[in-house]
Amino acid sequence: MRFRAFLGAVMLVGAAGAATSAEMLTIAAVDNADMLRMQELTDDFVAHNPGIHLNWVILEESVLRQKIATDIETHGGQFDIITIGNYEVPIWARQGWLQPLDDLGDQYDENDLLPAIRKAISYNGKLYASPFYGESAMLMYRTDLFQAAGLEMPPSPTWTFVREAALKLTDKAADRYGICLRGKAGWGENMALLTAAGNSFGARWFDFTWHPEFDTPEWQRTLSFYVDLLQTAGPPGAAFDGYAENLDLFRAGKCAMWIDSTVAASTLSNPKTSDVVGRVGYAPFPTFGTLGNHGNWLWTWNLAIPAGTSKAGLAQRFIAWATNRDYAELVAAHEGWPFAPPGTRISLYNNPGYRSAAPFSGYTLTAIDTANPNQPTVKPAPYTGSQFVAIPEFQRIGNAVGQIFAAAVVGQMSVAEALASANDLTLREMTRAGYVKP
Repeated sequence: MRFRAFLGAVMLVGAAGAATSAEMLTIAAVDNADMLRMQELTDDFVAHNPGIHLNWVILEESVLRQKIATDIETHGGQFDIITIGNYEVPIWARQGWLQPLDDLGDQYDENDLLPAIRKAISYNGKLYASPFYGESAMLMYRTDLFQAAGLEMPPSPTWTFVREAALKLTDKAADRYGICLRGKAGWGENMALLTAAGNSFGARWFDFTWHPEFDTPEWQRTLSFYVDLLQTAGPPGAAFDGYAENLDLFRAGKCAMWIDSTVAASTLSNPKTSDVVGRVGYAPFPTFGTLGNHGNWLWTWNLAIPAGTSKAGLAQRFIAWATNRDYAELVAAHEGWPFAPPGTRISLYNNPGYRSAAPFSGYTLTAIDTANPNQPTVKPAPYTGSQFVAIPEFQRIGNAVGQIFAAAVVGQMSVAEALASANDLTLREMTRAGYVKP
């Protein structure tokens, strides 16, 4: 079942006559399972906050990013609460586009946030967003298919092993494919996966003069491997599949392996939505040979307040409800502990009930703890960010390069042509932005 691409809902509650003094909060949210679950549970919030109306605007990830970026850069004031990632938080806070979260209340407990997550969403020591889930990346695989094929997942798999296993497990006649990977163009879609994979292959986006490095052997190796793997062992139309599409394919039993976000594990363990419950194993993000860099990423979806809203106080009240430790217990009471939003709070991973009910929890925490966004590449680099480059221009450049690499997957250009085109485009943009002198 596909997540809804758009949903607008207005929650109206309160005592008689409250509508005359009601305040409306408009929330721009990403279309994923955790956020949809939050929307379904907001009766708890409005029951304790009569007179506050919630207007939800839920959008597919790429559309959401575009609408929010346009609104916040133009100070449009369309949203009171926005869903953004740790890429945007420090950049937008530095620009003055976000309000600090300094009134979340005593129950919020900022010190309970996982250190890596807290650091990623702070600027100058202040919290500018609050995470509703955090993630890294890992390899998810079908244990039953591995056993039937006589394969055993290594504790630290290499890309070479992944390719060999994917080819062996592909059965196109049965509509089953060896691997699913993000192919949909976008800086947060195929370029998230390819940037992380490039890190594990020894590639960098830029050298210390900010010249792009797509013309290097490391990127040649990365993109060649990726394109060949999707063309030989990936599903049809892989260039149009992002996180949501691959989630659907894997939980429907169409993929033997999937390398993607750790947050997917709870959805795969839900018998209401998944056909592979009890048959999924987990392993670290692959390395390339002896380089030893797992390349796993660090990401968190967060709620933040745009500088232009006049409802910051109410917005902080909602954010505190949606992201404090009590919210995890609310989810557990309604859905079960496996569906508590992962990757944000120390208390969750200290909870025996959660650890027992969520066998993937240890993999998630280890992946988050071992991600190194401050030094993501094998070689030193002038930038930070595990699956992105933490500069304002990356969103535009990443989207454009993503289109080029998606074209290589469908065979519209060769790997060599795609890399040359990506290098030329990125050099032009970095020169225009002033990083590279003409």
